[in-house]
Amino acid sequence: MECALSNFLKVSLIISSLFSLLEFIAFSASPIAVLSSDLIDLFKIFLLIFCLFLFFCELLFAIVKLSVENSNLIKMINEENIRNISIIAHVDHGKSTLADRFLEIAGLVSPGEHVSQILDSMDLERERGITIKSQAVSLEYQHVDTRYRVNIIDTPGHVDFSYEVSRALMACEGAILLVDGTQGVQAQTLAHSYEAIDLGLHIIPVINKIDSGNVDIDSVSEQIYDLIGSRKEEISLISAKTGDGVEELFKRIINEISPNKSQDKFLKALIFDSYFDSYKGVVASVRIFNGSIQANKEYMLANNNNPIYPTEVGIFDLGMKPISSLGPGEVGYIVTGSKDLTDFTVGETIVERSAKEKSIIEGFKSINPNVYSSIFPSDSDEYVKLRDALDKYSLNDSSFFFEPESSSAFGFGFRCGFLGLLHMEIVVERLEREYDLSLIVTPPTVEILLIRNSGEEILIKNPSEMSKYTDIKEINERIAEVVVISPKKYLGNILKLLTESRGEQKDLSFLSSERVKLVYSVPLLELVSGFYDTLKSISQGFATFDYKIVSFKKGDLVKVDLLVNGQEVDSFSSIVAKENADFFGRSRVEKLSKLIPRQQFDIPIQAAIGSRIIARETVKALRKDVTAKLYGGDVSRKKKLLESQKKGKKKMKKIGNVNIPKEVFQNFLKQDL
Repeated sequence: MECALSNFLKVSLIISSLFSLLEFIAFSASPIAVLSSDLIDLFKIFLLIFCLFLFFCELLFAIVKLSVENSNLIKMINEENIRNISIIAHVDHGKSTLADRFLEIAGLVSPGEHVSQILDSMDLERERGITIKSQAVSLEYQHVDTRYRVNIIDTPGHVDFSYEVSRALMACEGAILLVDGTQGVQAQTLAHSYEAIDLGLHIIPVINKIDSGNVDIDSVSEQIYDLIGSRKEEISLISAKTGDGVEELFKRIINEISPNKSQDKFLKALIFDSYFDSYKGVVASVRIFNGSIQANKEYMLANNNNPIYPTEVGIFDLGMKPISSLGPGEVGYIVTGSKDLTDFTVGETIVERSAKEKSIIEGFKSINPNVYSSIFPSDSDEYVKLRDALDKYSLNDSSFFFEPESSSAFGFGFRCGFLGLLHMEIVVERLEREYDLSLIVTPPTVEILLIRNSGEEILIKNPSEMSKYTDIKEINERIAEVVVISPKKYLGNILKLLTESRGEQKDLSFLSSERVKLVYSVPLLELVSGFYDTLKSISQGFATFDYKIVSFKKGDLVKVDLLVNGQEVDSFSSIVAKENADFFGRSRVEKLSKLIPRQQFDIPIQAAIGSRIIARETVKALRKDVTAKLYGGDVSRKKKLLESQKKGKKKMKKIGNVNIPKEVFQNFLKQDL
């Protein structure tokens, strides 16, 4: 392009010189001046057209040459030149900031001219400073005369979104293990590292924030060695904030991560994520292991045998960039046009329509909710609006579960399943923001397993369902293996918390002279009852924890019901450990009694286990001074009026109903959360 402009300037100089010569000839006293001025004008026009013709020829030649060069570069990006890698780390260790530096190195964005954490696209992610959903991006990079495509997947760091990490790791050959040099190895670092090792990924250890004055490279290097066996010289030292060492790390990805190795030419692709677009339908994120996927060609889902007809395929380039086909080793997307997300289960394998033998990709973890809560609209007229909002939201969050239910206090609503307490907070906040809803959310509970006298096993998701069964032989609760990493000076308080949470110690070891690692078996019921907030409080925010569901175990549990004026409020029923039932019942009763407005009669508020009342508070009745009109006389007249009032109150209590505003329950539940 520059050559064409240069040649055009040269020709222009020659033409302008000829114009000056002709002007001199036309107006000089020379005999040659007999040339007609009209002829000279025609000659000028001819020279100008000829000049423009030369320029457009040069420009066309430059465009053709550039397109050929680009096509050659595209041809150079083959299976051997593709790298797929994920960034795994604990919360706030700099994953998204490192992804920003990678984008700058690849030239997708310019330094200082973009928002921070560009891959965190949701407002909630930016406000909370955490990654909620995995994001993939394809980067092209020239290294030693070869063009490479590096597909990077930025993953969440919070324990509630571990399923997002497992999705990303299944689509990669390597992982960057990012550790904050000022904090060291944390609980989630351990969990993600072990998962990457189990999948056989190549791990590149990295210490971040080396520009901080509090960094301890030697201590963190020892922790990484104990974790994955990497020596100090094998650990990259970077500052994602300033960019120091980031380009050298990018080159390590190209040199150390092995490319995809196709087994055969038959298509085998993994769906590792999907979401619903109101215009395009279901858009699935895929990783191609063998074969290729092209637009407007029919394929098949291996597990459910449903046909799939992609209308568009492409790669992630800070957006969606359509290309002709996705080949072996590629990470990209396919637009299906389908309106039903349930057909495209995460972990599904895409194969050729004509495939006789279906090669299904194994090892993908299914997603099961761990925490359950009921959601009701504050205004009962918004039930349909809430139902539509849940339908739309579930299309973009395959881990979210909901089913309709009804409550005597709140009317119609939905029982919902979440991965954890943070996931529940995120879902509720997104529903209220994106769909303009005001919601009532009941306290979180977990699944329990009832075993009846007949041996039948029943999985209970809602405590109020226990009332249906009177022949209960035993109650089993979910047990979680909890890993806590903390500075050793908080060890005593943390051990006390774990013991009070009915935990059983499995292991206690020191990661360094200042950091201790605890492994406990703790009932999941205790983890959803403020465990995380208490842990952060007693450790001043320095302790981190991770957990995984292990199994069911027999527990000494009871169902605590809350009664208002003798009527059970089903949405307030809870399952708790028997040893904590009395304290739990008293605290709940005291809270509710302070919120219920006084009526014309006394309102008893009770907590009960079966028919046994374990706590009670009374909201006293409003009392009219019936003796105010008396100005004298015998005391018997005063007693007569008071006795008449007492009889009226007693009669009213028998036939009257307690009118409790919905805002009372809403405020009560907010306090519990």
